[in-house]
Amino acid sequence: MIDKIALVLSIIGGLNWGLVGIFQFDLVAFIGGGQTGIISRIIYILVGLAAIWCISLLFRDNEIVEDTSINSHA
Repeated sequence: MIDKIALVLSIIGGLNWGLVGIFQFDLVAFIGGGQTGIISRIIYILVGLAAIWCISLLFRDNEIVEDTSINSHA
């Protein structure tokens, strides 16, 4: 669950940087009352922490396990 939250926050951060790069529009700053607004700073911190968490995803050796027990007799 934490992996998915971190991934979503990282995607939000990436999309925001894309908006900044293409349109010079910072959506987080717009929503949070400027880049120095407390809401914006909290969002920036959460996105940064999520990105750090996602680094760990690169080094994990997880296998995708499918649950075949449901509807296995269909």
